[in-house]
Amino acid sequence: MTATVATAPGGTTGAALSVLPAVLRGALGWADAHRSGFVLPADVLEPHTEVNRTLKPLGELAQLCTTIRRSTAPGTPEHGTAGDLIMFAWDQVHAGDLLLELLRGEPFAAYPYEIYAAFAGHGLRSEGFERLAGTLSSTRGWAHTEQQANRELGLINSERRVGAAPHAEAGEVLARTWLGGLSEPWMFEGPSGYALTHTVFHITDWCCVPERMPADIDAYLRAWLPPWIDGCLESRQWDLTGELLAVAAALPGPPPTDLLDAAWPALATAQAPGGAVPETGPTVSPARTPHGDDPPQTVGPDDAGPEPDPYPFLACYHSTLVTAFAAALSLERLTTHRADTAATGAAV
Repeated sequence: MTATVATAPGGTTGAALSVLPAVLRGALGWADAHRSGFVLPADVLEPHTEVNRTLKPLGELAQLCTTIRRSTAPGTPEHGTAGDLIMFAWDQVHAGDLLLELLRGEPFAAYPYEIYAAFAGHGLRSEGFERLAGTLSSTRGWAHTEQQANRELGLINSERRVGAAPHAEAGEVLARTWLGGLSEPWMFEGPSGYALTHTVFHITDWCCVPERMPADIDAYLRAWLPPWIDGCLESRQWDLTGELLAVAAALPGPPPTDLLDAAWPALATAQAPGGAVPETGPTVSPARTPHGDDPPQTVGPDDAGPEPDPYPFLACYHSTLVTAFAAALSLERLTTHRADTAATGAAV
């Protein structure tokens, strides 16, 4: 099923708010129900262990749930679930001790530092890790590690979170990114799309400090996010759509309500009844109609009902977490904007 911003039903005022609570609840509930997929293997410190299948998913769980918790109200189920998942991930890394061992074994690697920074953003700290990290981050090798500009911004943001002095000036690094250069919008494709979303995540501390975004980048994104998201939905790039919607919700100033109202009902059609969202391609069945008030419809050769786990864990965990992340941000921004608008109208 192909859905685009231009043709998505429900692209009217309030359409996003009508689907976002269910989308957030479903995606975060899926992550909570699939904790076993994030459990680290006993041989996680061995050289043969694949980081992208073990530590990467766990680090993303911690990072995205940190923003979800910061974007949801205390006392709500989503706030509590996000906090529980962060503590689950912290337990998996043995309160930072496992990350310390990784840093000892790979002092030249940035990923243990970045995973630790996700926990530091939630106030979880390890004295031993920070002592060693402080020593390493003061070396010439650390300051001159060669990496892509958007990845370097990630490290700079991690240094900020941990409390270390950034090894480079963020503005100078930002200017070297695809987004910082305000590249021709027709040059947008998958790799540049992910590069620009992560550039935004890093300069805004995972969308929690939108005022860090420069005015020219804000204007550029407001102009070009609509056609980019339209294209991603049309080509069923669900994961990248979610990341772009998180970017839209991280813009300083008023949220782009027309864009969010058009896009969120379209992305909601990709969510399976159990809450999972595939990264790309055809979906097993829509989770709900655009307004979330009809029962799920089964789409399958035998019409036998939806499968509880329609996608392999590695094919949907990231897109499902991203959907929860973007939904929490969008819901918070739109709800706040609506309240502010109502208060302004009442004052007048």
